[in-house]
Amino acid sequence: MYKLVLASRNKNKIRELREMLAEVTDSIEILSLDDIGYEGDIEEDGSSYEENSAIKSLVPASMGYVGIADDSGLSVDVLDGAPGVYSARYAGEHVTYTDNNEKLLKVLENEDNRAAKFVCVMTLAVPDGAGVDLPCDVVDEELSRFATERAGRRVKVAAVRGECAGTILRELRGEGGFGYDPMFYFEPAGKTFAEMDHEEKNAVSHRGEAVSKFKSLIRTVFGGK
Repeated sequence: MYKLVLASRNKNKIRELREMLAEVTDSIEILSLDDIGYEGDIEEDGSSYEENSAIKSLVPASMGYVGIADDSGLSVDVLDGAPGVYSARYAGEHVTYTDNNEKLLKVLENEDNRAAKFVCVMTLAVPDGAGVDLPCDVVDEELSRFATERAGRRVKVAAVRGECAGTILRELRGEGGFGYDPMFYFEPAGKTFAEMDHEEKNAVSHRGEAVSKFKSLIRTVFGGK
């Protein structure tokens, strides 16, 4: 049984990942940061979704475990990809979803081009000595160099990316979801993410695509059902 550590303390995320990977293989056990005794905070100071996801997955990898993490955000075309990696703190530190939404609506107030995309990147970080063979064709060499330098030990990283294109509305619509969901309009469904139920959103979302690709990665690395 392989022990993989999700770089999170979010019980919903941990449960979701356990359920997701149970569909793929019986050979892994998912642990949390609490399970391995990590008590610190993780500073997400990367310049891309890939780097931030790798930074998080490096925490367990630096302790000898196989690490898993994800990073996601909203990239708006006319803002050159902003808020991007700062999506969760676009309006400042310790802000609410409402604060971020209000700032983005204000920034885009006079813009006609409202094209945007949600992005989710999931990484798998495997340190030397973890007893896991990460095939060469799934290794991201650039991220692996970044991870190795940051961790101070050899770490191989594989990454998958999911994207969903949409449009930023001029008002909020829907009561579901979280974050920027009420203003993100997905034209094929004729709804914002906040107007979709959980299954509808997962079928088309950036996270849904990333999860699907991550399942394939896990099958490749650990075998599967």
